Amino acid sequence: ALVNGQRLLPQQTIQTGDTVETGPQSTLIFVIGNSAFHVRQNSNITVERGASLTAVSLLRLLTGAVVSVWGKGNLRQIVTPTLTAGIRGTGVYTEIFSDQNGRSYFCNCYGVVELTAGQDQRLSESTYHQAFWGEIAPRDGRMLTPGKAINHTDEELEFLAKLVNQKTAWQISGRKGTKDGTGAPEGA
Repeated sequence: ALVNGQRLLPQQTIQTGDTVETGPQSTLIFVIGNSAFHVRQNSNITVERGASLTAVSLLRLLTGAVVSVWGKGNLRQIVTPTLTAGIRGTGVYTEIFSDQNGRSYFCNCYGVVELTAGQDQRLSESTYHQAFWGEIAPRDGRMLTPGKAINHTDEELEFLAKLVNQKTAWQISGRKGTKDGTGAPEGA
């Protein structure tokens, strides 16, 4: 893993303002303030500073994938080439598909997120994995289309939530959903 272009050392910290890159077969888990991140292999992200050194205001994902859990706080964003997500204390998964010309995938695993892709806007309120695609070109006239929950696990989110003294929505309610991408709990 590289931080600001230099090899990450074992005792080194990652802070707001840093750019993080992972290579093949490497992942990186870190915490800044009340947010936790699991950066997947072949990813490039920038973590931009918010109101303080320990507040993340923006996560810019250029390539790859990241699972993240965000504590409550001022509005923060995740930005990819095809979508922007306004985060309000939530757990999410974001991935850019290079084999699909940079099409972005976003799953609001739990919480409230304001999504924008082109002229499309959507308020996502989820208790269990509501997923979307940020399209490169309109599909049926839309730049933001529904998706299924893919490429991430409940256990990853539970682990990250624990790192920042939180619980996921399904841990709090005691029930999960169907992981069909609708964001609804079981039986809803």
